[in-house]
Amino acid sequence: MDMHVATAGLEVRQLPPQQPLDNGILSQRLLDNGIEFDFSPQLQAHFDRDTRAIWSRWTPEPRPCFNAALLSAIRSYYDFLSGSEGRVSCYGEDHDIDYVVLASGMPGVFNLGGDLDHFKQAIETRDREGLLRYGRACVDVLYRNYVGHDLPVTTVSLVQGECLGGGFEAALSSDVIVAEKSSRFGFPEILFNLFPGMGAYSFLDRKIGQRGAEELLTSGKLYSAEQMQAMGVVDAVVEDGQGEAGVNALIKKRARSRNGLAALAAVRRRVHRIELSEVLDIVEIWVDSALRLNPRDLKLMQRLVSRQNGLGDSQQVH
Repeated sequence: MDMHVATAGLEVRQLPPQQPLDNGILSQRLLDNGIEFDFSPQLQAHFDRDTRAIWSRWTPEPRPCFNAALLSAIRSYYDFLSGSEGRVSCYGEDHDIDYVVLASGMPGVFNLGGDLDHFKQAIETRDREGLLRYGRACVDVLYRNYVGHDLPVTTVSLVQGECLGGGFEAALSSDVIVAEKSSRFGFPEILFNLFPGMGAYSFLDRKIGQRGAEELLTSGKLYSAEQMQAMGVVDAVVEDGQGEAGVNALIKKRARSRNGLAALAAVRRRVHRIELSEVLDIVEIWVDSALRLNPRDLKLMQRLVSRQNGLGDSQQVH
């Protein structure tokens, strides 16, 4: 599956090298319909003038999970968004950003979650500060997306493929989740005696209630996109290969009422408020719980690290 459909076949022009780049941008290029930015080898973004949507895609290495370098690149991108005042400049004009879309650049995988190899090493060396630092870095980026980058935008997660653990938490941080039909969702943490500690409970509790949240967090099962839609977690399911078209169709459908719907999302966040302090406290609980894992738990974690290392095995996580 071509995960770069949104920019495929477009004319690309490198901007003059003398143009100053800031906010962590490594390079930028003009496209027929907008502009593309490189924030790191693991994160690119592009703004589409027609839909007024800015898309980011991650391509983590060596595993499709949230490593420290990817988290740093996402922070740079989110700093860029926060400092943009909701506008992007290209072809000499400023354009409003109405949608912020989170997606993957890796075929068949949205994201497999936390860097389990890092977790295992930190637990074995009793590196509490290292675990805490990692957890806070994850919460930082997820919470920024959850609050819409303090902009009048609608955030969208496009899930194409496996969406597990912290990857699922990332998807849940958006206002809207669109998923391709063959995508699968789950929290494998309970299988090695832990829980997802970077916002999953908070996001799910506000979205589907305590009972549904705890069922998802403790089942250890994989769920289809249609099952997630039936539970109220996923908002729209589209055919495989139609993810980008599905997001664009949603944007078109909402065009006349976009302002009201974006405001309604802000109201929802206010009524079902999640404070940053809440998720940071949960990270502390997660760290203490991780440090209590026994050798058998760590062995099971290592098995999942092996699955993360092989994309072909990612569907065999359970």
